[in-house]
Amino acid sequence: MDKLSKQQRHNNMAAIRGKNTKPEMIVRRGLWSRGFRYRLNHKRLPGHPDLVLRKYRTCIFVNGCFWHGHNVVLRQAQEPHELENSECCKIPKTNREFWVSKILRNKERDKEDQKKLAAMGWHCITVWECDLKPSKREETLDSLAFTLNHIWLQDHSSQKTNDTMEEENGMLMAAEERI
Repeated sequence: MDKLSKQQRHNNMAAIRGKNTKPEMIVRRGLWSRGFRYRLNHKRLPGHPDLVLRKYRTCIFVNGCFWHGHNVVLRQAQEPHELENSECCKIPKTNREFWVSKILRNKERDKEDQKKLAAMGWHCITVWECDLKPSKREETLDSLAFTLNHIWLQDHSSQKTNDTMEEENGMLMAAEERI
């Protein structure tokens, strides 16, 4: 049974925001202080990513563990679609069927959006709320910065490889002299 009245629960749920959440602000401040520049909630991309770094062709989703079912396990028991709680995501006992279906829909939508973005040539990174707790925060943000730099180097080293292959095949660039 719910400990709050219907009106209290309604007010509580209505106060939950989708943008400028605390985890998102932590990631934004961490990236900005490390020199990364980004756009927020790009409307033209599938899933409206929280952060878009065009230079890196990367979208970052900052997901709440509860809303996106972080590390929950789908059990194929007698009841269809039964989720098992994880360390950071506890499914409410009241109205459980509603929450299970909502979380499963969110997870499925997240997969579809990331597939669409990958087909468009974008890299997708998901940062989970539990990875931004004070004990893990710096490690997570450093790992994110490392991943972004790695993506940039991979994308640009393959471009240089194509340029050197053209030079080796005897094709001259416009600014080169003939000997």
